[in-house]
Amino acid sequence: MGDYELIDAGGGLRLERFGNRVVQRPHAAGDDADVPRRAWPPADLVYQPHVGWRSERPLDPWRVGIDNLTLELRPTDSAQVGLFPEHTRSWPWLEARVRERLPRTDGQPPTVLNLFAYTGATTLVLAAAGASVAHVDAARPSVAWARRNAELSGLADRPIRWLVDDASSFAERELRRGRRYDGVVLDPPTYGHGGQRGRGRTWRLESDLDDLLAACAALVDGPAGFILLTAHTTGFGADRLGAALGGALGVADGRLEKGPLRLQATSGANLDLGAFARWPGAP
Repeated sequence: MGDYELIDAGGGLRLERFGNRVVQRPHAAGDDADVPRRAWPPADLVYQPHVGWRSERPLDPWRVGIDNLTLELRPTDSAQVGLFPEHTRSWPWLEARVRERLPRTDGQPPTVLNLFAYTGATTLVLAAAGASVAHVDAARPSVAWARRNAELSGLADRPIRWLVDDASSFAERELRRGRRYDGVVLDPPTYGHGGQRGRGRTWRLESDLDDLLAACAALVDGPAGFILLTAHTTGFGADRLGAALGGALGVADGRLEKGPLRLQATSGANLDLGAFARWPGAP
């Protein structure tokens, strides 16, 4: 994965290397979450709940190279740095879905809708593979950050629509406009606000996921298009995500691909950071 390494995890903490920075921060899941952690070397950045980041060096942005992308990272108030490393495991699958749809019969690139798209790494993977991408996130700073990553990665000229919008509202409007996509990627949070375009709409995974998946299934014309669903919410494991996605698509759960968003540390520790369910599209 280039400039990323999960060094170790345990005791509710994870130690990671992002380029030339070693980062220690909490995690809420993992097979070894209750195992006392081993002795770790000092980290450049340490996140402490209710305190924030601690560092002996300035908290300035830095760059990393991940799978032919150049990404700018920086510490955020939510203990993130701008990259979800567990998502990189899905990138080869997404690249394959795009490339098997090249070229389309109308000569246009495959179209992909990326909802809750954050700082854009997955959007850039899709664009580099040849897709035209609608990148949707309700946070204007995240979309600006994603556009910065596109510039750094030499992908600013790719057909990407950068949209500051509420994911559910945008999907509903796209349906009304009659727009359809070859694929949809979504990584919904547990809870959130839709922002100005969502008119203050509140998002709750527990109550709103099924409606959003129904809209996504309609946007890809049912089983014909591919969908990747990921979540990091306790209680939403692979089986639950698979049942929800299968129900929206009208596809038997057993035909879906699903599993944990798992990283293995250099130490051998396993760290589960959520789950995924995905449908490659009907043959």
